[in-house]
Amino acid sequence: MRAAENLGRFMLGSQGLCRCAICHDVEVKVSEQVGSDVVGRADSRVAVRSRSWAAALTCAGLAMVLTSCSPSPAAPADAALTIASPTATASASAATTPAANLGDSRAPASTVTTTITVGPAPFSVAIDGTTHTAYVTNSEGGTVSVIDTRTNTVTTTIPVGQLPYSVAVDEAAHTAYVTNAGGGTVSVIDTQTNTVTTTITVGQYPAEVAVDEAAHTAYVANNDDEDGAVSVIDTQTNTVTTTIPVGRRPGSVAVDEAAHTAYVANNEDGTVSVIDTQTNTVTTTITVGPSPVSVAVDAAAHTAYVIYGLEDAAVIDTQTNTVIATLTVGMSPMDVTVDAAAHTAYVPNYAAYVPNNIDGTVSVIDTQTNTVIATLTVGNKPAALAVDPATGSVFVANSGDGTVSVLTAR
Repeated sequence: MRAAENLGRFMLGSQGLCRCAICHDVEVKVSEQVGSDVVGRADSRVAVRSRSWAAALTCAGLAMVLTSCSPSPAAPADAALTIASPTATASASAATTPAANLGDSRAPASTVTTTITVGPAPFSVAIDGTTHTAYVTNSEGGTVSVIDTRTNTVTTTIPVGQLPYSVAVDEAAHTAYVTNAGGGTVSVIDTQTNTVTTTITVGQYPAEVAVDEAAHTAYVANNDDEDGAVSVIDTQTNTVTTTIPVGRRPGSVAVDEAAHTAYVANNEDGTVSVIDTQTNTVTTTITVGPSPVSVAVDAAAHTAYVIYGLEDAAVIDTQTNTVIATLTVGMSPMDVTVDAAAHTAYVPNYAAYVPNNIDGTVSVIDTQTNTVIATLTVGNKPAALAVDPATGSVFVANSGDGTVSVLTAR
């Protein structure tokens, strides 16, 4: 979901407490029957007025949400407008407690409801929520399977480059970007016609790609060079505008649009490079653990999740760029993605080995407590996954059997 569209929904009772999802520096006491809308700020004061369902606040020039809203008994219908200032307690708690995630709260996906056959060795998946479409890279077939997420059927297959690795969707521009690891290129797909419109040369063995829709930019982690680099693509011209040196063998990249930041997992360094996307320079480097393979950002909660090692995940506070927690997931985790509305992160465990059996699973992480709350069995060697923002369904690419498992809530 794009930063400027993050209008979360919640129910408030009288004297509910809310905190800004971006700056964390304000707690607002609300006396409204149904909901509240933050309509302005002045001298760190926040004006609150009645509005059913949505709450929004302008912070750093973007429309963002109030989160961490604690309901209490409903107030009378004629409850008065209130204006509240931040307190020392609010600032202290904001410094230590991430805000809750955006959107309507929903249950995490927990059950495989269908399995879709795609191409050989699917390795990445991305979802276009506006068109109800999923794009799956088939690494051994040189193609992308297009899935209608309403019917869970493959509608077409698109030829791309050699060894397609990762795919990311720019919903606003009706475009998908596919990294071709075997050719050092990125295929650009028009998602309205499902055809390749151009091919962009990037670095050697391009791995993951991430799109910053607001800045009209795509970031590609080039994994082959020991002196790692990220290619920056102008998505309006589809040209590489600069190359950013990062750590050794970068394999994953994630963008926090609201914070103008990108996070790059450097597999051989055991680090994450933090990029200022306004200047395209590395501002700091965070040590996580051996062989980080994937990173995902929860923008509302100011956290990033990094998968590393044989069965580990690190949680980064993106305001301080420090590791605040670690946890154990399944064996050989390959990817991580966040569903903000369900307060959940999902990790496909590439191959959890039991004697004479390969048991592909997905670890489900509660992002409020940073604990693993479930382990779900999917297909053979799950390599990547993506969450449908509209439904909360999780699409898991199983590289070992050429399928996509669809997880839904019970």
